[in-house]
Amino acid sequence: MNDLARFTRARDLLLELASDYDAARARFEWPALERFNWALDHFDRLGSGEATREERALVIVHDDGRRDEATFAQLSARSDQVAALLAAGGVARGDRVLLMLPNVVELWLTMLACIKLGAVIVPATLLLTREDLDDRVARGGVRHVVTDETGRSKVEAVLGLTGRFLAGGAAEGWRSLSEASSLDGATLRTTLVGKTRATDPLLVYFTSGTTAKPKLVLHTHQSYPVGHLTTMYWVGLRPGDVHWNISSPGWAKHAWSNVFAPWNAAATVFVHATARFSAARTLDLLASEPITTLCAPPTVWRMLVLEDLAARRVSLREAVAAGEPLNPEVITQVQRAWGLTVRDGFGQTETTALVGNSPGQTVRPGSMGRPLPGYEIVLLDSDGRPAEEGELSVGLTPRPTGVMVGYVDDDAMTDQVTRDGHYHTGDVARRDADGYVTYVGRADDVFKASDYRISPFELESVLVEHPAVAEAAVVPSPDPVRTAVPKAFVLLAPGLAPSAELAKEIVAWVKERVAPYKRIRRLEFVSRDPGEVGVTMPKTISGKIRRVELRALEAARPPGDPRRPNEHVDGE
Repeated sequence: MNDLARFTRARDLLLELASDYDAARARFEWPALERFNWALDHFDRLGSGEATREERALVIVHDDGRRDEATFAQLSARSDQVAALLAAGGVARGDRVLLMLPNVVELWLTMLACIKLGAVIVPATLLLTREDLDDRVARGGVRHVVTDETGRSKVEAVLGLTGRFLAGGAAEGWRSLSEASSLDGATLRTTLVGKTRATDPLLVYFTSGTTAKPKLVLHTHQSYPVGHLTTMYWVGLRPGDVHWNISSPGWAKHAWSNVFAPWNAAATVFVHATARFSAARTLDLLASEPITTLCAPPTVWRMLVLEDLAARRVSLREAVAAGEPLNPEVITQVQRAWGLTVRDGFGQTETTALVGNSPGQTVRPGSMGRPLPGYEIVLLDSDGRPAEEGELSVGLTPRPTGVMVGYVDDDAMTDQVTRDGHYHTGDVARRDADGYVTYVGRADDVFKASDYRISPFELESVLVEHPAVAEAAVVPSPDPVRTAVPKAFVLLAPGLAPSAELAKEIVAWVKERVAPYKRIRRLEFVSRDPGEVGVTMPKTISGKIRRVELRALEAARPPGDPRRPNEHVDGE
């Protein structure tokens, strides 16, 4: 049996057992691969197969009404041509290519082309600054860049690049991707088949940097394409599905559900190319397009439930959330409006989907679900012993395919997170008697107040259930008696203004729903605009709240420090 057959057999087993969690856990094994190139071996097969050749692989809807559509056969052939252009421009096997494009067809074509060439993709968001790009090119060992006019102005003066490729235009010193249409890609493709090893490097991701400087995560030709069989299983993707994943290019989740998971299942990738997210427009598209599966971060789900969900009829069969823990109130509201259960899941840039509520299984609101096929999950206490609550860790004996190789040029950090036969995620969770795992928080975020352990996520989930709260972050605030007390930074829903009365109402709301030791003792309303008075909610480029900055803000306050604008203390 060849490598493609092994991959296909593993994939088909998960498709067959889509709703039988126990059987999938018992029977699934990661395929042992030697020479495997997902784009050449799997994707091109979809482009030549009788059942899939003319099926839509990609649909992009733009804000101005334009639609870009491409079949599997078209993307297969056009990515051969882009590979030929990149090769002619000096991109060689093992070279690192910074890929900084918005949701345009060229993004997917370039990804496929780089995979075929054996080049190493370094995804990046267009939101990066010039300083960010200098860092990524230098630390990432990047030799080439593919971007558009927006990115060109930032990249133009970056040193160390030998190849520059431009999508959607032309410029001196740059090769236009439009030149690829005149090249013979098929000839190049025949020389590439069988060249890449499954263990060859494929992707270098910079992490989002929620607690520290972004790290460089290395994945291979099997750890991400093949590893995302678990993501395909968790989402519940089937051949012929139309899958919409709301995620920005440049981040791992975009590759999770806009490339590998859907195309593993021969599903259509649907994208709304927009400069600014609109909950109303998203719901309009869900009602007008034949979307069968939807994945969105909890932030998006929280914005959607502020709209009238019941007013739209949707064709969704599956709905999932990832990126941050999902608040139970969101699940309740979607279930009430659409009769559909949003299923939570968990993974990292360093891995594929590790834990999830898979299709057909009982969902326990607040829980991320159970370990997905192919992963052995254990919770380890501070002494490295299995516990009911502890750091969520992945057994490495045998090593699951979907775990990263390690951190680039940081053997010490790699050894630290893979010590004692486990990959340590840095996230704390609880497990119940039935194996359901509930997120507690980042190990760095969980804190003690009066010697009680406090989970920021648990309190944040209660806070966002209040109709006035759009976003919340809970951190420890120094206290002379209790060492620390829970403090909430709250962003109000649009149209609402901070007030002492509203602060008391929100604090009372939480008080009624949590144990006394978890009560919010201090609350500060944050500003939407950095130009406004007060603190703004610090976030990574990918939109995740940086609690580390808020913790530092509180820790730096001297005793007796006066209240800041819009800050309130319970009982005063």
